[in-house]
Amino acid sequence: MEKPTFNQSTIVALLLAGTFIAILNQTLMITAIPPVMDEMHISANSAQWLTTVFMLVNGIMIPISAFLLERFTTRQLFISAMSIFAFGTLVAGLAPNFGTLLLGRMIQSSGAGVMLPLMQTVFLMIFPVHKRGAAMGLVGLVISFAPAIGPALSGWVTEHYSWRVLFFIILPIALIDILIAVKALRNVTEVTRPKVDVLSIILSSFGFGGLLYGFTSAGNYGWAERNTILSLSIGVVALAWFISRQLRLAHPMLEFRVFQYSFFPIAILIGMITFMGLIGAETLIPLFMQNMRDFTAFEAGIALLPGALITGILAPFIGRIFDKVGARWLVITGLIIITVSSFAFIDLGPATTITYITILYSIRMLGLSMVMMPVSTAALNLLPKRLLPHGAAMDNTMKMIAASVGTAILVTVMTTSTELAKDRPEIRHPDMYGVNISFFVVAVLSAVSLLISFFIKSGKPENQQA
Repeated sequence: MEKPTFNQSTIVALLLAGTFIAILNQTLMITAIPPVMDEMHISANSAQWLTTVFMLVNGIMIPISAFLLERFTTRQLFISAMSIFAFGTLVAGLAPNFGTLLLGRMIQSSGAGVMLPLMQTVFLMIFPVHKRGAAMGLVGLVISFAPAIGPALSGWVTEHYSWRVLFFIILPIALIDILIAVKALRNVTEVTRPKVDVLSIILSSFGFGGLLYGFTSAGNYGWAERNTILSLSIGVVALAWFISRQLRLAHPMLEFRVFQYSFFPIAILIGMITFMGLIGAETLIPLFMQNMRDFTAFEAGIALLPGALITGILAPFIGRIFDKVGARWLVITGLIIITVSSFAFIDLGPATTITYITILYSIRMLGLSMVMMPVSTAALNLLPKRLLPHGAAMDNTMKMIAASVGTAILVTVMTTSTELAKDRPEIRHPDMYGVNISFFVVAVLSAVSLLISFFIKSGKPENQQA
């Protein structure tokens, strides 16, 4: 294939800006939920849907993105996705009631879900293999930094202004990104226009959507709740049908054969455990700080911010190191740091200071920056170009499921441990004991991924077939 003519810097800047605000919205509403509850007179369970529905629609859209990347040009897909996202942001910002606000979040998420796989695929297309680490380091910056500043930003905004301001901060950025894209964005992905398989789209939506909702419901209401069991059952059946159909189709919507490539499954599993730990820590720390230590939402957000800054600053440098030495030792070193710092989190108590949490979380995020993107890039480097959209979609879909599963398991472990600890008089703070046991689970899973990481190769192929 002839080398296309395009401005790399422009494409990188557009995709980074668009994906940053799309991912930022995943966590933007977490600390804004109390004022929304007050204004719209809704319960905490209803308000939780503002975050849940965003992740749910996101999780449905990501697997479909591989098909969309083959069906539409880079330009068409980016402008459409960002326009849908911007429209959803406007609807949410102006929402007169909770139903409209929820609809706005769903519209936002249907656009946002396409952005991350689109950015990963385009970056892998426009950069040669020996420069992909640096490029994917920028992707890592967005994935780690955006969700982490969400709670701090929303905590500060809702303390001083209306929660609606959050959407009107995002909207102009989205509109500027769209206007620049109309003028400057060029097509870089290959359009093969595969046939639309409606049944695959339906099965994918019910499969991944059912699992995501089921695990989220398990975290909120318990594993024995009727909706949890029903949605997990529907998800498993639909997903099994979806996978068997993809393996039979000549041009599948999502190519599961990517798992046949060398250490691709191992790399994806490490990425899943690491992301599960990231979302788990970002869930447990604010719970501990706000509900058990009476810190404000803003203080909880601030405690997580230095860690986010560390990953944001280091991501591009880690990418360049990956280009020189490959993934293996970066990932192993990063997982050692993550595992040790996770074990240090299993002793939180009434005397734990915000400084201790901030420093420990920052060290953990240092390790995370050495794992997340190097392991993903090493996995995607194994694939031929035609499978890159499928590999990127699979990577992100598995991370979404891992985050959902992880949150559900950790919340269950925390609540169950807390209840059991109430019957043990030697445990003075059962709720804090529950958080510590959850962090122990995170630490053990990190240790497991460390053992698995020794099977990873460098992830620096000499060449790549088309």
